[in-house]
Amino acid sequence: MGITYTTVGDLKVGSYVIIDGEPCRVVEITKAKTGKHGSAKANVVAIGVFSGAKKTLMAPVDQQVEVPIIEKHVGQIIADMGDKIQVMDLETYETFEMEKPTEDELVSKIRPNAEVEYWEIMGRRKIVRVK
Repeated sequence: MGITYTTVGDLKVGSYVIIDGEPCRVVEITKAKTGKHGSAKANVVAIGVFSGAKKTLMAPVDQQVEVPIIEKHVGQIIADMGDKIQVMDLETYETFEMEKPTEDELVSKIRPNAEVEYWEIMGRRKIVRVK
């Protein structure tokens, strides 16, 4: 499935974590020390990679969390099919359809033959850059 583990205390801003089954990028971490017998807690704020939704995780710093393994690939756009695009991986020559990105800076560059960097995370694909 492409998952590894780390502790909440090892997360940093910019790292990735899975919250509620959604791979997310950490945007803010606040750590709070508790009383004599409690362990330190961390409040992690992250943005969903696919949903764009803000998620929070409040947990002890020594708690294990899942981290998505991100596979980075390069592909070429073969066809723009409205809400989906057809992409060919430039290493394996596999062709597949994927969701068209919604970010304005990517949408404006989508055209046939454009090279893209896409990430595969937990069996889902997302375009992160159009060259």
